[in-house]
Amino acid sequence: MEKEKINLLIVDDEDQFLESIKKSLELRDFNVITANRGEKAVEAAKNNTIDIALVDLKMPGISGEETLKLLKQEHKWMEVVILTGHGAIDSAVECTKSGAYSYLQKPCELDQLLETLQDAYKKKVMNRKQIEEKKLNELLNISISSRPREILRKLREIDKDG
Repeated sequence: MEKEKINLLIVDDEDQFLESIKKSLELRDFNVITANRGEKAVEAAKNNTIDIALVDLKMPGISGEETLKLLKQEHKWMEVVILTGHGAIDSAVECTKSGAYSYLQKPCELDQLLETLQDAYKKKVMNRKQIEEKKLNELLNISISSRPREILRKLREIDKDG
């Protein structure tokens, strides 16, 4: 895995979706690892450094909610985003209580997904480095015109320092 890229684990039981989203996100400077079951995701997270996990809610084997709990339990700084086509208010509340950073409905616009992943990574860096958002924005020197790739690259630099 390249150190300059954000390491993203995508967990979904739909192989076609996995391949398509993997290609889209790799083109946008993410290192992507995929898993089609929660059990495989937990194993992948043990063997790789993962910054963010994008987890489907309804899967065979252990559910997305259980996968979320296991990932958060084992990986303190990892942020988890739930992406599901079977969303309900109850499950969103439960996932948020279990530590999900965000909860998105399928189909999700790529721009919305990228913004959510960027924000989740920003939160991971802030928590790990114990930096307040205002200070992080100063370090990033974010302007309104900053492009997501530029922001992600700067976040990655801050994350790997120290």
